[in-house]
Parts: sequence; structure tokens; C-alpha cells
Amino acid sequence: MSRRILLVNGPNLNLLGTREPEMYGTATLADVERITGTAAAELGFEVRAVQSNHEGVLIDAIHAARDDCAAIVINPGGLTHTSVVLRDALTGVSLPFAEVHISDVYAREQFRHHSYLDDVAAVRVVGRGVDGYAHAVRQLAALIP
Repeated sequence: MSRRILLVNGPNLNLLGTREPEMYGTATLADVERITGTAAAELGFEVRAVQSNHEGVLIDAIHAARDDCAAIVINPGGLTHTSVVLRDALTGVSLPFAEVHISDVYAREQFRHHSYLDDVAAVRVVGRGVDGYAHAVRQLAALIP
């Protein structure tokens, strides 16, 4: 089995560090990728990262992961609340995945309280800032033989 984790960051996460820093902090997407990669390396995994503002690109990356990844860490951004096809892609590849949200979505607008992924994710990490990605990696690694 592969010792690789796919890191997926959805729409607008390329703006981390500058977009609403009072909500998301000042860490950048590069920081998220470094934090995730470091946590994974400590557990013997490597990380392949993808970020896109386009749903189809994310779905293609998830489909490709079934060939060489052991798990997926995903922050779907706003697609959390809207995308049935993202859910279908994640369940379709049969890899354990962690749903990560930097902010506490339950302390925000009501529409953010619904997730199409929460009942199928192996791990959920909400409101722990960018350190939540490392937590997700550790939790997923514990599920992989």
C-alpha cells in the first residue's frame, strides 16, 4: 500500500494569509502544505498537494488518488455545503479521508453548518486553525495499516 496522502484544498484557499485573516489567520497555503507534509513525514508518509477553485479539477485529483494514495485530507471550502459530486468522488475511491475546516463553521452563518461530507468522513477537524491539518494526518495515519 502506498504511503502517500493526497492533500486537497478547495476554492479560495489559495488566498490563505490575505483573505479574512481575522477568520483564517495569516498562514498561507504554502504554510498549510508544509505543516501537512511535516506531520505526514513524521509518520512515514509523503504528501501530494492540489488546490483548485474548480470542482472538476478536485474530483479528477481525488479519482487519481485511488491509484497511489492511502488517504485524503480535504478542506473543501465552500463546496462543503453544496457539492454532492465531491461527496460521490470521495466515497467512490474508497480511501479514508479527513474533512478539515480552519474556522469553526458551527460558530458562523447557519448555511455553513451543513456538510455533505460529515457522515462519510473517517475524521473531521473543525476550528483548529491550520494546525488542524496536522491533527487530521495523525488521525488518518492511525487508521491505515
